[in-house]
Amino acid sequence: MFTSQTSSFQDSIDVEEKDTDYDNEEIGGISPRIQQINCYYSIYFYQSTSLTLLDSSLPPEAEPQLRCYISRRLSKGALLGGMGNIATVELSIPEQSVGCYCCLLEQESSPDQSEDGNGWVVCFLGGSEKGLNLFRLDLDKYVQGLQNSLSPEMENLESEVRPYLSRWYEESVMHIHRVVQLVQGDVCFLLHAALSHILVVVDDSDERTKTDVARFIKAASLQGLVQEDPTTATLSKAMSEEAPTDLVIDCSTSPPTFSNTVSNRFCEDWIQAFLNGSERCNPFLLRQILENFKLKAIQDMNNLKRFIRQAEMSHYALFRCGQFLRGCGNGEILLQNARAEHSGLPEACGIIRVLEEFLSEQAMAPAEVR
Repeated sequence: MFTSQTSSFQDSIDVEEKDTDYDNEEIGGISPRIQQINCYYSIYFYQSTSLTLLDSSLPPEAEPQLRCYISRRLSKGALLGGMGNIATVELSIPEQSVGCYCCLLEQESSPDQSEDGNGWVVCFLGGSEKGLNLFRLDLDKYVQGLQNSLSPEMENLESEVRPYLSRWYEESVMHIHRVVQLVQGDVCFLLHAALSHILVVVDDSDERTKTDVARFIKAASLQGLVQEDPTTATLSKAMSEEAPTDLVIDCSTSPPTFSNTVSNRFCEDWIQAFLNGSERCNPFLLRQILENFKLKAIQDMNNLKRFIRQAEMSHYALFRCGQFLRGCGNGEILLQNARAEHSGLPEACGIIRVLEEFLSEQAMAPAEVR
């Protein structure tokens, strides 16, 4: 069963008005719409119980404070190899308190080394603890990409390691913001493609843009969250039966041109929330909006599953189910997911077929009849 923390659709799309962790604009005064977020990094060599600074973008007075914090975490065994730890730290920087991601990258040990071993501690600082937690997996992956470039001598610090560390915010956090800025109001087509498991093809663009779009689609998708019957159809197979056409984004024009576009009212209702988040240049807010989009879709899926169970015993419940699908604006996609999940249950499949026919009839009916 899915779980959802979203109480209503309006609560979901209004996150930017409520959550000061993502947008700390002053209330009651004139404040800039664009929120500038400072970001920093530090890297240390860890040997037994000592930390040696290798490089840092923090102010000189703030770096020793961070080093003391990391030493305490290491002494308590709070940093595990390859797994990032996120917390709030107070440093002598303009923000005073800031979200801090720390990860211990262990050096391969030899038989003659002590049990403590050696390694590197990589720290990324910026935004809030809550905001960084939204990008934990992205940060873990980015840090792992540094592993093969690290050595005790660090001869490649200036040529390779420092530039890589300096790009952590752009590469690990800003990709959703770049995609929304690129597509603007057409973000609804990407959202629909993600929910429908339709392939998105990006033409005439650089590799970074292609990667950004792919990461956006993956972040918005419900793939892996649907409980499929392993002995029958999978979600991907259920979608392929519809013979969907790839969504194509042509970046040779400005703004980009979309082909084979499909959307629905549910996805279109989220456009303004994404545009508002993009205008504020707050990637943490945008990621939370994207997570709320998924939570709302999951909540609707839960409701549909409950209605389907009830409809097996009640014609009135079947009627309520049809009305729900008609009103949610996402009925076709919800039924596609339900078909994959209930593929091994004949009674549920029969109800889903009836509901699909109902939606098809509603789509073809004249507007005045609806």
